[in-house]
Amino acid sequence: MNRPLFVSLDGPKGVGKTTLLEAITQSLRADKHKVIRLSESKSDPHRRETMALVNQLVRGPDRDLEWEVCKRLAASRGWISRHVLTRQPPDSIILIDRWYPSDAAFRRTVPFADILQLNIDQEVQVPDLHVGVVTAAEVSWARAAARRRGLSSTVIHRLEEHAACTEAFERAVSDNGWVLCRNEGRIEDATMQVVAEIREVL
Repeated sequence: MNRPLFVSLDGPKGVGKTTLLEAITQSLRADKHKVIRLSESKSDPHRRETMALVNQLVRGPDRDLEWEVCKRLAASRGWISRHVLTRQPPDSIILIDRWYPSDAAFRRTVPFADILQLNIDQEVQVPDLHVGVVTAAEVSWARAAARRRGLSSTVIHRLEEHAACTEAFERAVSDNGWVLCRNEGRIEDATMQVVAEIREVL
C-alpha cells in the first residue's frame, strides 16, 4: 500500500474506546508498525463553533439545527481529510478516535443515511477499516460513572438516552458492514480482534 492505512474507532460513550486504542497502538508498534494516533475533535479547526451549536441544540432540539451540526462536522472532516490525513507517512497506520460513524450514535433526528451522503459530498476520507466498539448500555454507563469525568457527554444525560444511542449505533454497524468489537471482557481479547482485522487489510 503506497498510502497510510486509515482505521477509525467509534462508539457510544464509556465503551472503553480510548483504552482500546492505546492497547492496539502498543500491539502494532511492538510489531514494528508506524502508528499515527489522531483525534477528530483535536484535529478539527472549527470544533469550538460546532460545539456551541451542539449546546444550543441540547437546549432546544430542532431538526434544522441538528442538520447544521451535521454539515459543520462533515465540513471539518473534509478539512481533516485534505490537510491532516494527507500529511501522514505513506507507510503508517492511522488510528483515529471518532469519525463519521459516531454520528450514528449521537444524532437523534437526522437519518444516518443522510449524514453518510453529506460526508461523501464533502469528500471525507473513507476509512479502510471501520471499527464499531460497543458494550451493553448498562456496562458502558457504569464504566462512565466510575471515571472522574463521568459520561462527559453534551447530548446524553440519562441511561435511557444512552441505551437508545447504543442501539442506534449497533444498528448502523450492522447496516453498513463495519467491524463490531464487543469490549465487555478482557481488553486483550478486544485488542487481538481489532489487530487481526487490521492485519487483514494491510
